[in-house]
Amino acid sequence: MNKLIIAAGTGFLGQILINHFEGIFEEITVLTRGKSKTSKTIKYVNWDAKTMTGWETELENADVLINLAGKSVDCRYDEKNKSEILSSRIESTSALNLAVLQCKNPPKHWLNSSTSTIYRHSEDKQMDEFTGEIGDDFSMNIAKAWEKSFFDTETKNTRKTALRTSIVLGKNGGAFLPIKNLTKIGFGGKQGTGNQFISWIHEEDFARAIHFIIEKEITGVINIVSPQPIQNKEFMKILRKEMKMPFGTAISKQMLEFGAKIIGTETELVLKSRNVIPKRLEENGFEFKFSGIHKTFQNLLNND
Repeated sequence: MNKLIIAAGTGFLGQILINHFEGIFEEITVLTRGKSKTSKTIKYVNWDAKTMTGWETELENADVLINLAGKSVDCRYDEKNKSEILSSRIESTSALNLAVLQCKNPPKHWLNSSTSTIYRHSEDKQMDEFTGEIGDDFSMNIAKAWEKSFFDTETKNTRKTALRTSIVLGKNGGAFLPIKNLTKIGFGGKQGTGNQFISWIHEEDFARAIHFIIEKEITGVINIVSPQPIQNKEFMKILRKEMKMPFGTAISKQMLEFGAKIIGTETELVLKSRNVIPKRLEENGFEFKFSGIHKTFQNLLNND
């Protein structure tokens, strides 16, 4: 494959994709709010994720466009942050829709971030792309609006796929590091009731799944999750065991609410039950390298 564009590709997920695709694409261009530069084989081009300032010409002749833009949800849901979470997703997606339509030779396939949080809190039912139930609250409505802004603009010459990604577990960033650090200091017990499910995927399978979707030309919505969602209490128990921690203090809902205020985040990120499975990936023949949590933790804790 010739040319890959990653919009907002300087963060944790962008780096995972760059590491995976570096030897596969001849050219990789990253759209970034930082300065335009070339580092090794990667070209970085400045954009504001809203307006056409010249970056849009990079999309010409691209094989694949991956958009990861959107303000982190790891913040307090006050009115200002809620507004920025929504606008950062809609504006970047709209700007890319406009840019794709302006191209003489547009990207063949565009994969846009979405989230597995689009499905309702579920301790009873596994959510797939066909029968998953989408609810009505701030996070789910953000996800719905995001996908709508992506799919509502028709791009005849560009295939579209929305990536309903879960928590990506990786060595150098994302959610795993703070969980590991809490466990190290003795707070590796269940959070809240511990009955809530965690949908997760190993960083390597995240990149491999994206690669698979591109190769198979899968369009529409697709869950980027491992096949084994796991309850929070089991997740923490297995992590303690792999880290050889003999105990882990449980953290009550009240304590989580108190702590979330102090560190400026929301308890929903921990307490919502994301019980999501990758039906479309598996139906298309994708094979996970890390389908279970034991092997995943062993891999991520290796070298510790």
